[in-house]
Amino acid sequence: MFSHRHRWRSFAADTLALLLFFTLTGVLNEHFVAGLALDQVLHARLLGALLMVVCGRPYGLWRDWLLGFANSRRRSQILWDSLALVSFQVPIYAAILLISGASGEELLRGVLGVTVIMLALGRPYGAFLNVVRRCFGLEAGGEKPMSLSV
Repeated sequence: MFSHRHRWRSFAADTLALLLFFTLTGVLNEHFVAGLALDQVLHARLLGALLMVVCGRPYGLWRDWLLGFANSRRRSQILWDSLALVSFQVPIYAAILLISGASGEELLRGVLGVTVIMLALGRPYGAFLNVVRRCFGLEAGGEKPMSLSV
């Protein structure tokens, strides 16, 4: 059984990693790819930050579970990290853009852009998440995936 303190460290590590990494990539995608105005980008990032606090740890658990299907080959790790990120984050991101006032065309460009970004950044984000977890004194792969005790 993991301690209460360990669960909070896991929550903090996964949430901080998500906030740091994807605030920057979100701004770049929203402004330069989707074409949102700066006030829309700010709104999307504020909403995104709130959602990342809620989604950081569940995403970490989702990723750990999906990586359980990967083998030790680098290609397999890249594939599963990318699939984890796309399958979890793209639907959330689409909702953020909709709520932030994106038009149909902006939404389509934003979702397509972020899908490409998530596919490309799946493994780099996974590596970054592992580094942040180690900084918090946690194992890189996280704890027992999808456990109700976390």
